[in-house]
Amino acid sequence: MKMTRRAFLASGSAIAVVAMGGCGQKQESGSSQAKQAINLYSARHYDSDNALYAAFTKQSGIAINLVEAKADELIERIKSEGTNSPADVLMTVDAGNLWRAQQAGLFLPTSSQALQSAIPANLRDPAGNWFGFSKRARVIVYNKNRVKPADLSTYENLADPCWKGRFIVRSSSNVYNQSLTGSLLAANGSEQTEAWARGLVANFAHPPKGNDTAQIQEVAAGVADLTLVNTYYVVRLMESEKAEEREISSKVGVFFPNQDDRGTHTNISGGGVVKTAKNPEAAIQFLEFLATPEAQAIFAKGNNEYPVVAQVAIDPMLASLGEFKADPLDAAIYGQKNAEALKIMDRAGWT
Repeated sequence: MKMTRRAFLASGSAIAVVAMGGCGQKQESGSSQAKQAINLYSARHYDSDNALYAAFTKQSGIAINLVEAKADELIERIKSEGTNSPADVLMTVDAGNLWRAQQAGLFLPTSSQALQSAIPANLRDPAGNWFGFSKRARVIVYNKNRVKPADLSTYENLADPCWKGRFIVRSSSNVYNQSLTGSLLAANGSEQTEAWARGLVANFAHPPKGNDTAQIQEVAAGVADLTLVNTYYVVRLMESEKAEEREISSKVGVFFPNQDDRGTHTNISGGGVVKTAKNPEAAIQFLEFLATPEAQAIFAKGNNEYPVVAQVAIDPMLASLGEFKADPLDAAIYGQKNAEALKIMDRAGWT
């Protein structure tokens, strides 16, 4: 598969464009499926996704022109492009970002029996605006020398004063934490969730900084005892070719919260057909491919994510973290609760 990459500026942000297609494939007009292409705007910044695109092109003959940027940049770009947008599919991480795109009116509701059959109802929009194609759990990571699994229980317990000065987490501007807070809102209501957020902030070892990997590194180094991260960040370190990163992973443990009640917060990565898509049929074909066992296996292995389709094998290293009960809350709720979650986090001083 040939790949070319160039960068340009859009709305003040750098956006990478990747043209992907079969060897020697020409992008010419014509009715042949082999000459078709879709334009994919993706906030999934994982090189392993290239295998997904190659597999789809090989199966369908439809090339993928890829535009990569952060979710908010892509959403704003599609909005500014209006009816002239060349985007056929928008993919991003976290249901909160999918909800924002939906609220901006960017998606074309899609009716697909293949998608409805393969993807559980709580992992897709009821109206067919977007669909989840992979899952990630937000778990507690702890320093093995300072914390015992028996000391841990729920997300709510992280606000207990016993963890004062022992907890770190990334910024409230991160959508992963916004969606987690949204899930607590759905479970406990506004008053209890704000009390939780204030207790969490009171336990910070230092103000939020860095990404999930940085949180794991600091917990391993003893800067703090606990943090919250997505599961695939841990597995990346476990599978790293760098001995020092594998050493970091050996110093921390993973705990799945709330196993005695609603289950661990589990979010998605997903996408939908853009409302102004010029090639909506091929766009739907691409989304349906992402729900096939072949594509799900690539999701599972490529970025150490959990597949959304039943009976697809989980990456062995990810599976080594253990089985867990997932919170069955509809992913759409994370977006619906986002605005309130942000207000609560702001009032609590979660910067």
